[in-house]
Amino acid sequence: MRVDFLGLEAFVAIAERGSFLRAAAHLNLSQTALSHRMRKLEEDLGVQLLARTTRQIALTAAGQDLLPKARRLMAELEDELTALRGQADVRQERVAFGCLPTIAAYHLPRILAAFRERHPEMAVKIFDNSASEIAARVQKGEAEFAIGIVSVHGWDLDIAPLRKEPFVVLCREDHPFAAMAFVNWAQLEGTPLIRISPQAGNRALIDDALGSRRESLNWRYEVQHVQTAASMVAEGIGLTVVPKLGVQIGGSPGLAAVPLRNPSVTRNLGVITRRGHSLSDPAKHLLKLMRASLKE
Repeated sequence: MRVDFLGLEAFVAIAERGSFLRAAAHLNLSQTALSHRMRKLEEDLGVQLLARTTRQIALTAAGQDLLPKARRLMAELEDELTALRGQADVRQERVAFGCLPTIAAYHLPRILAAFRERHPEMAVKIFDNSASEIAARVQKGEAEFAIGIVSVHGWDLDIAPLRKEPFVVLCREDHPFAAMAFVNWAQLEGTPLIRISPQAGNRALIDDALGSRRESLNWRYEVQHVQTAASMVAEGIGLTVVPKLGVQIGGSPGLAAVPLRNPSVTRNLGVITRRGHSLSDPAKHLLKLMRASLKE
């Protein structure tokens, strides 16, 4: 049997006020609606709880036995709902999301500056981790959404495509490649290359696109982060292959990003959310800003 909370609420209100009229006013109900709730509760329980006369309302023995229990149950429910509202208020004071490091480093500062204009007091937690890690954060409910790679899978995740992003070769402005419209992978053979760790998630995309040809390339260095590789390129140590959004040429003077061909390598970016869970209003606004900034 399901608990009839509306009926119990009506019963407690009538018992405490001794009148259908006053109880109906307290609950903002019509007397007809209140009587219907009370009648349904008594019918479901199979006992009479109120003894009605033309002058007053009294509790039956069953009603007197139920009243303290009903009061306690309603008070406990109210406490639980109050606690949940408090948790919701706390959540609204902070928004947490995940973002690939290659996007976070150069694009988030501008996006967060715009977000702060509407939410000046809102705390923001950013999980700038690998594609698999930020997807796991969303699954656990630690992040409301994430900007990640579409290839990430999860039965409880929804992924909405955002944009297709090409990989580029990063070189110095004084390198011969900098003046070219594009570079073929074959032209990179023999050139010292800086490889990003496989944990970043991008390396697998390159390896899959090149197949066995990747073995002919001179992967002399390996680092964990794109920013490290870019700094090494700036010093003339070698070249690196990175997602286009992962470098900000305007903020890295002396560097050039040149498209790659034969084969072209791309990654599909998407918005990752937890299935069946809606975003808070601050998260919706933040995501709107990110979509606008990262659109093709």
